[in-house]
Amino acid sequence: MSSVPPVTRRPATAADLAFLYQVYADSRAPEMALVAAWDEAQKAAFLRSQFEAQHTHYHQHYPDAHFDLILRDGQPIGRLYTCRLPGELRLMDIALLAAARGQGIGTALLADLVRAADQSALPVTLYVEGHNPARRLYERLGFVAAGEAIPYEFMRRLPQVKTAS
Repeated sequence: MSSVPPVTRRPATAADLAFLYQVYADSRAPEMALVAAWDEAQKAAFLRSQFEAQHTHYHQHYPDAHFDLILRDGQPIGRLYTCRLPGELRLMDIALLAAARGQGIGTALLADLVRAADQSALPVTLYVEGHNPARRLYERLGFVAAGEAIPYEFMRRLPQVKTAS
């Protein structure tokens, strides 16, 4: 029996923007803690502008993407953005609120994603910053470095196609 709390997903809507911003800001909290010269209002303004730029970019450049909320017991705890591109499944973003991290939720969601990609014989691709702790998780799931777009690293996991014996 799994000890991972069960989660569901649902498409994000315009009504979820405040929560999506909260997830974004929460995921950048360690970074913001290093910016001692900024007061809280400056940090909030910076995070808001970065969130809006990212949100706009994703929706403009990935109009066919799945922009999902991750829910536990019906309550939103994170976001998962994916897009099927020609010849690949792109993991655009996965982020959980700090209180939901370290419980195996992200691992379970990514394992489901790579299983689905394997069934479709598609590689899964993503971009990750080199210092992001999630990089270790991606490597455990079989992702390998496949290029660089500073400050990001492009990673790919080739499909694990099972053959009949």
